[in-house]
Amino acid sequence: MTVELDGLPGRPGLSRIWSLLPDARLVGGVVRDLLAARPVTDLDLATPEPPQTVTDRLRADGIKVIPTGLAHGTVTALVDRQPFEITTLRRDVETDGRRAVVAWTDDWREDAARRDFTINAMSVDRQGSLHDHFGGADDLRAGRVRFVGDAASRIAEDALRILRFFRFHARYGRGLPDPAAADAIGAAVGLLRHLSAERVWTELRRLLAGPDPARALVPMQGLGVLDALLPQGGDPPRLVRLLALDAPPDPLLRLAALAAGDAAAIAVRLKLSNADAARLHTLMHGVRPDPALDDDALRRLLVDSDAASLCDRSRLAAAGSNDPAAWSALCRRLHALDRPVFPLSGRDAVAAGLRPGPAVGDALRAVEGWWRENGCRADRAACVARLDSLLRG
Repeated sequence: MTVELDGLPGRPGLSRIWSLLPDARLVGGVVRDLLAARPVTDLDLATPEPPQTVTDRLRADGIKVIPTGLAHGTVTALVDRQPFEITTLRRDVETDGRRAVVAWTDDWREDAARRDFTINAMSVDRQGSLHDHFGGADDLRAGRVRFVGDAASRIAEDALRILRFFRFHARYGRGLPDPAAADAIGAAVGLLRHLSAERVWTELRRLLAGPDPARALVPMQGLGVLDALLPQGGDPPRLVRLLALDAPPDPLLRLAALAAGDAAAIAVRLKLSNADAARLHTLMHGVRPDPALDDDALRRLLVDSDAASLCDRSRLAAAGSNDPAAWSALCRRLHALDRPVFPLSGRDAVAAGLRPGPAVGDALRAVEGWWRENGCRADRAACVARLDSLLRG
């Protein structure tokens, strides 16, 4: 089978690399996405030449080379500012469930055999010929994500492959997951508890950002994967309802819909950044606007939160509601309102006759309370008049 390469982004740079490394091949995601007629982002290559030979040939031709992963035989070549990741063919000597000790090889099949899924184990040479040792092209056409070799063994090498399996199933799979993969995952789900939180969240975030994460999350629930990842498990049906609302592909918003329990516990389990933890807490536990609120009440909410944040919370409420249309209408109302800003500051209180100190803050809080009670509609002149009235009073 021949693969058309002329339309690839960065084709001139790729041709230049092939002129220096004629035995190199495109590998992994670029091949998979070419065959699936999907946009190609990264151009990764493999080559039988060792890393030092690769580096010497490229630099001799004036190409900048960055040693991005020499322990695993990987360098990055920058050609016309476009990165090309080039990795020497390798085989696993030893694995411990996360890291592998590798040795270089010139055997393309041996290198392909260490890859996770058949759809990621294909390569294409400079003539466009497809090399497919494990039936990846057939699996891609069938919408089937399948481990290379024995699924249980591949998971034992690195349990993160459980999450990668579901991420690829969500993007490329159709129907139920591969039975052999599902059996192996069900037997090995306890291994997920030993993965670092950072690796889990990185992979889960990528899954949640995909076009249809529900395709994977439902079987993940059935196999116990979500219970192993989240402190109190997950609720895929609620996420399915959120997706039906055409909510943005926001991983944290989707996590808030998926996860059950307390946001703080989830943030600790996944080691979220402070910013992500705070946002997750707001999404799951913050005040949610109600469709029955009038515009004055909505303006009061907008003082403390922007319309986008309030709409995210309303979408989560809609996912558990029998009337999602009312919540969609609420979002439109929120975006139609200008966000109110209290028009006075400390200098206004001082100009009105107060000496700097605690009394300034007390007076401003009193005026702001009046401003909020009246729907945040009073302008600066009205607020100054209210301040003068309080001071005279």
